[in-house]
Amino acid sequence: MNIGLGLPIDDPAQLLTWAGRADTGPFRTLGLLDRLVYDNPEPLVTLATLAGATSRIRVQTEVLLAPLHNTALLAKQTATLDRLSGGRFTLGIGVGGREDDCLAAGIDLHRRGRRLDEQMTLLRRTWSGKPYGEGVGPIGPAPVTPGGPEVLFGGFAPAALERVGRFGDGFLGAALPPSFMANLFRDATTAWRRHDRPGRPRLVAQANVALGPDATLDRARHHLRDYYAFSGHVEYMEAGLLTTPQQIRETTDAYFDIGADEVMLYCWAPDPDQVDRLAELLF
Repeated sequence: MNIGLGLPIDDPAQLLTWAGRADTGPFRTLGLLDRLVYDNPEPLVTLATLAGATSRIRVQTEVLLAPLHNTALLAKQTATLDRLSGGRFTLGIGVGGREDDCLAAGIDLHRRGRRLDEQMTLLRRTWSGKPYGEGVGPIGPAPVTPGGPEVLFGGFAPAALERVGRFGDGFLGAALPPSFMANLFRDATTAWRRHDRPGRPRLVAQANVALGPDATLDRARHHLRDYYAFSGHVEYMEAGLLTTPQQIRETTDAYFDIGADEVMLYCWAPDPDQVDRLAELLF
């Protein structure tokens, strides 16, 4: 049973504590989200730090908003992180949707999907050791994982699911109940087969959780509301926060029942004791 933890973003100084506890426990992966115009730690820098402070657990962007990043530099950063972590890095990747992020990065909000498609072609080429482009040689270092780090695409639109078949190793679905996630898993698998990919895509589900005393739950709700304020769906997101042992256990089991290979429990409060509470509850 593969279960990962999504890391809280409001107190970066606590993240080494989270990583240390998770690395000695039963969890498989540590995930970290990406934003530009927000008070969150930069994910690649942070995950590199956490990878260096751990020996077993995987690290994962969840998801990196690739269109905001320079492609050549992103190829180098991700290959470096894959190499330094000994292949423990998963690149969860998506397009995002916040206009302020795109303005700050100097990209067109309405072309971010096309930009991601272009980026994936260049990333795959670079990770394979080929020249980056005309007049530009290879960009090292070579990733330790053949062909580059594992890539999971996040999102809900048909284009995101199509990228799973074209470029990815799997799909990461977030903040949807299992009954809806089952449809996305099916569509991701259909896209995989449409592109004649061998085997099956890796399927990962993410749920928002908080487990602990009232102060932990209140802080989680506060951060969740703040993060999703832009979306117009704050009430829906807050209602979906899992805060009881029964909710967390039943939802996790339901994701595995629909075919999830891993469930990421995204924690919105910085209380590191949640690592131990969730481990005791689920393992």
